[in-house]
Amino acid sequence: MQFESDKPARKGSDIEDRLLEFAVRVGKVIDALPDTRLGRHIAGQLVRSGTSPAPNYAEACAAESKKDFIHKLAIVLKELRESSVWIRMIVRSELIVEQRLESLRDECEQLCKVIAKSLVTAKTSSTRPEKN
Repeated sequence: MQFESDKPARKGSDIEDRLLEFAVRVGKVIDALPDTRLGRHIAGQLVRSGTSPAPNYAEACAAESKKDFIHKLAIVLKELRESSVWIRMIVRSELIVEQRLESLRDECEQLCKVIAKSLVTAKTSSTRPEKN
């Protein structure tokens, strides 16, 4: 019998795990936001942008073509960048103290860099002529 831990990790599963953990942490931030007009607005926006990268990344990994992969990965990056802005807005609005969000903001930036680099790699490899 083969257990989950016995299976070889599929390529990109560590990024998917990081994106899942990011979504969970975003959810905790959303729950900590004050019940004010601004807090509710940011919560609504951040819940969408902060929880969508993980499932979009999973979709990218199951893409039907290189073009589809690039498109879905670009959506992941777009949502992460949007999340970064909402996190910074929370700090600047003083809705949650900066120290509580520093590691989440840092993880968001790191994920943006990883996904952006993956996009560059995918675009570069899709423009190369195939070897026979």
